[in-house]
Formats: sequence, C-alpha cells, structure tokens
Amino acid sequence: MSSSEPVLEVEGLGAAWGRSPVLRDVSFRVDDGELVALMGPNGSGKTTLLRCLAGLEPVTGGSVRLEGRDVTQLPPHRRGIGLMFQDPALFPHRTVFENVAYAPLLRRRPVAEVEQEVGELLELLRLRGFEERRPDALSGGERQRVALARTLAARPRLVLLDEPFAAIDVELKAELRSEFRDVLRARATSALHVTHDREEGLFLGDRVGLLFEGRLSPPGAPAEVFEHPADVRAARFLGYNVLEDGGRIVAVHPDDVRLGAPDPGGRTGRVLVRGSTGRGELAVVRLAGGARIEVRAGTAGGLGAVGTEVGVSWVRSTPLPS
Repeated sequence: MSSSEPVLEVEGLGAAWGRSPVLRDVSFRVDDGELVALMGPNGSGKTTLLRCLAGLEPVTGGSVRLEGRDVTQLPPHRRGIGLMFQDPALFPHRTVFENVAYAPLLRRRPVAEVEQEVGELLELLRLRGFEERRPDALSGGERQRVALARTLAARPRLVLLDEPFAAIDVELKAELRSEFRDVLRARATSALHVTHDREEGLFLGDRVGLLFEGRLSPPGAPAEVFEHPADVRAARFLGYNVLEDGGRIVAVHPDDVRLGAPDPGGRTGRVLVRGSTGRGELAVVRLAGGARIEVRAGTAGGLGAVGTEVGVSWVRSTPLPS
C-alpha cells in the first residue's frame, strides 16, 4: 500500500430497509493509523454503516475499498475488518485467554506466537493476571478491554467500534477512551468509531464527521468541526443555541452568552430555570421574542435568580445557512 492510499475508502455508499433509504451517498476515508469518529443521533444510520462496511448488511450502491482492494461484495470473514459492538459478546464458557486467542488459533497460527501476542495485548490493556477468569467474573470495563484484545488479536487492518462505551459507568468512560485510543495507536491499527456522544467523538477522533438521516458531512479536524458548525442541525447536535440575530440565523454556544442588567435598547429575557452542573451553573432563559437559550457560567451570581428579567448578549456567534 502506498503512503498516500487510505486504509479504508468509501464512495457513494447507499443502504436501505425495504424501500426506505438508511444511508445516502456516504463517502469518506480512513488513513493509515488514523482514528475517525462519526457522530450522530440515534437512528442516523451509524450502526447500519458499520454493518455494511463489515459485510453484514447489503448495500444498494457505492463501493468499499480496503487498502485499495474492492471488498464491497466479499463476505465478512474475507474483508480483514474487525467489528466491536456495545455488547462485548464474549464467549461465556471460555477464559479471558481463550477468548483473546480464539481467532488466531482458529487461523492455525503457531501456539507460541499466539501466546506471546495474547500476552502483549493483555499487558497493553492492563489485563495481566486475568487470563484464567471467565467473563462473568469481570466488570463491564474489563469485559470491554477483553473484547478489544480479542478484536485486535485477529490482526484486522481496520477496527469498527460501535459505541463501545455506551453501557459503561460514567467514571470509567474517560479512562477506557484513553486506553482504547492508546492501544490502537500502539498497534498501528486504523479505526472507525461511531457514537451519539459528541464529547466522546471530539475527544477520540483524529478527524470527525456528522451523520444525519444517512447523510455524512465530510470529516474534518475536531476543533474545526466544533467551532464552525455547517448548518442548523449540526449546531444543535454540537450543543449550540440556534437563534435569529439581525435577520440572520446564528449559532451561539452557551459558554459565550452573557447575562446582565436589562437594557431598554438591548436584548432581554427572563430566567426560567437555573441549577448547578457540578463545576458551574446552567440557566435557561426565554428571550423577549419567545426563543429559549441556554447559558453557562462559572458562578451562580452571573445567571440571575429564577423569574428575574435580564439583559442578554453574546461575545461571538457563527452565521448559519438559512
């Protein structure tokens, strides 16, 4: 494979449930060693996309190329793609070692080689000492680590991750995200990660794209995608307020809104609700025209009491297509 050729190249991919389109002209690439995150709400087509790439669902058009080879019509076991779901689906009656070693032993790789690679993977994923445990003796985070080790032991050129942290306790998510990213990079494995969690996608992805109703925006750098939402739908998904301002539609992030004393010549609103988010405060304000806007502040004093009239302004906004 040349240095410029992507590991995965998808062009014009389409899929449908009966007569209802699910994916519409999806095109993107994943480069060598890159982790691309695709974000979108539930029902946007994320899981269907992964299943099409893995060969588990038929496509209605387009192509899937892996390292320059067209795999669009190949069965799953001939694609060289690993797929990891939210449910780790470990073999319940096999030990951790047996789960991880399953694919390489099935391919008749030398036992000594398999033992060495399984040991390296368990070391990378902090699972040393767990070799003889069965899945029912593991925590949710440990099961996900084993599932990733099992996926990587098959030596795929590309790993597809379908919201693997969705069922993990909040306090473990940040740790697992970092571990998964570090292990994928240590193994030089390209990956495509889909999630409805915008923070997760922006944190993990070298590039990120947004998927809505089966249509994918071109993936870009996380900061660029977040700071310059392409349209109203993207802005709302990324957590922005979408408002009318001087005849334009703009995106305003809650962190950029300022509340103060009412100004007769300025924009005003009334505080509907206010509460703590842990390290700051969140308020919802109804503007004089009826629109609602979320406001975040470091201290409660900057938000005003519930029911009070306040002046509303913002330090920056992003114009959106009308």
